[in-house]
Amino acid sequence: MTAEPGGTRVAVVTGGSSGIGLATCERLSDEGFTVAALDVKPDDAAGVAAMTLRCDVTGEADVTTAMATVAERLGPIDVLVNNAGITGSQAAARCHETPVEEWDRVQAVNVRGPFLCSRAVLPSMLARGSGHIITIASVAGLVAFPGRCAYTASKGAALMLTRSIAVDYAAAGIRANAVCPGMVYTPMTSWRLDQPELRAEVEARIPVGRVASPGEIADAVALLASGRLSYMTGHPLVVDGGMSAL
Repeated sequence: MTAEPGGTRVAVVTGGSSGIGLATCERLSDEGFTVAALDVKPDDAAGVAAMTLRCDVTGEADVTTAMATVAERLGPIDVLVNNAGITGSQAAARCHETPVEEWDRVQAVNVRGPFLCSRAVLPSMLARGSGHIITIASVAGLVAFPGRCAYTASKGAALMLTRSIAVDYAAAGIRANAVCPGMVYTPMTSWRLDQPELRAEVEARIPVGRVASPGEIADAVALLASGRLSYMTGHPLVVDGGMSAL
């Protein structure tokens, strides 16, 4: 694999202790990156990532401290994977049904989090003239998920944040792309997918006939992080089994 220009192979993965984040830590480690996993409960990434740190991505001080610690101990951050995200509770449904506090909670993790993390790593990337910010968005940022107003809006915002970073920093040698998964079996979705009838309903709407594994999304992140697609920036890489093509 070819590293990004600048020679470092340090990657930070937020939400790195479970689901897509944990699979991404494993995959990037296999690809030769030195990986730091940030999470509110980081212990599950121990032994997979070179460093685990507790970090609430909605808190500016938490993010600033965590990114500085990674850079001090592991070296400049070459790749940031903004993976931490939530779907919101069942109360975060249609617009008029969604409590304001639930809306704010979803936006804080899914939009404020990637903003704060990207903001924290960009000065170092600018100084080195290289870097790649990869945000896990969702096909919900491209097509609306019924009854998930807060989540859909947050993923659309995360995708546009990615595009904004891409156009603002391309001339400085920094790229930004998004991975847009469809339905993935993770601890966040298992409550639904572990119910046979509900899983059958979901898979009936996916042309390949099944949900994705976290490792399949991690494969997409690793491809972007490899540097092989060096001309790609501002792009939503859709990995959804054909769901959004219907």
